[in-house]
Amino acid sequence: MRKSTLAGIAAALALTGCGRLGQVEQGRVVAYNRQTRQVTLIREPGLLPPVTIEAPTNPDEMGPAPAAGGLMRVDSKNRRIVIYDPATGALRTIQYTPVAERHNVLKSPGPPVVDRARKTITLYAAKDRSAITFAASDELLALPPGTWQAGDVVRYYFKDPGRALRLMNVTKTDLSKASG
Repeated sequence: MRKSTLAGIAAALALTGCGRLGQVEQGRVVAYNRQTRQVTLIREPGLLPPVTIEAPTNPDEMGPAPAAGGLMRVDSKNRRIVIYDPATGALRTIQYTPVAERHNVLKSPGPPVVDRARKTITLYAAKDRSAITFAASDELLALPPGTWQAGDVVRYYFKDPGRALRLMNVTKTDLSKASG
């Protein structure tokens, strides 16, 4: 019994000498400034307020630069879209009426299309593999075009919450090609 107590104390002392372990967070990018390396994201599962972190200075610790966007989720079954509204700092759920839907679209047909003349917005829902065109109010048509683009999902490792030591673009990283 005495040996196990001594072994436990030795293990505890050894672990304290190893230093503080970091943490990992993941979220969807809503803003990215390449010059300042500032990444603003909404942590999963939609935790507000958004957090801003500094990307690693070493490009080898970052991977592909993230794309930003305000589209958080498309639920084509229930016909709901969730966007991030930077003016209010909140997530906003929009019920939509489809004008056209194409399913089993393997690849995005391009950036979202805001058609003010027809009062429609067309976007791609990657999770559902659907291209959706829906009727939009003047208020929705007035939102910035980036609102309808899904930002990349990133995962980052940190010890200081405002500074990423490593950042991986989950959306643009093909893990099937990773060596290991």
